[in-house]
Amino acid sequence: MHNWKSYIPSSLAGLLTLAQFILLFFISKTYIPALRYVGFAIWALSAYFGWAPMFIFKKKGGVTKGQSYLHTTKLVDTGVYAIVRHPQYVALPLLNIAFILVGQHWIIVILGIVAIPLMLIDLQKADKNCIEKFGDKYIDYMKRVPRVNFVLGIIRVLSKKDNVRT
Repeated sequence: MHNWKSYIPSSLAGLLTLAQFILLFFISKTYIPALRYVGFAIWALSAYFGWAPMFIFKKKGGVTKGQSYLHTTKLVDTGVYAIVRHPQYVALPLLNIAFILVGQHWIIVILGIVAIPLMLIDLQKADKNCIEKFGDKYIDYMKRVPRVNFVLGIIRVLSKKDNVRT
């Protein structure tokens, strides 16, 4: 089980991200409008990686009715989980990047730069916990699906579809 100290990096990352979001309304500057539009696109991508697991785990993760989506009993390797192993850990750094691009203010940039590695520190424990929970099936899954590199994950998924067609 985890002690309270194990939650410090992700808690700080969450608070810094919340601060970024709040500051968007007070100190945001738009120096380069095109970057702002890219930021909104990344924000939407972040929303997908953040919300999709809630629905996928409820549907395919063997979650008991009435339980949180986090209480999975089955390893899920389809949908967003065929692209990355930890989509919600992808969501927060993408959100930090989106806020940086939308806000375009040095304070928002610094908060994001600090938040991203804090979330990635917490990510190191996630694979370890999943190995404990799912064993060899998860180790095999780790060989097939990148931890957070969604670009590589998409390429792998698309190349598998191409191999099936030929």
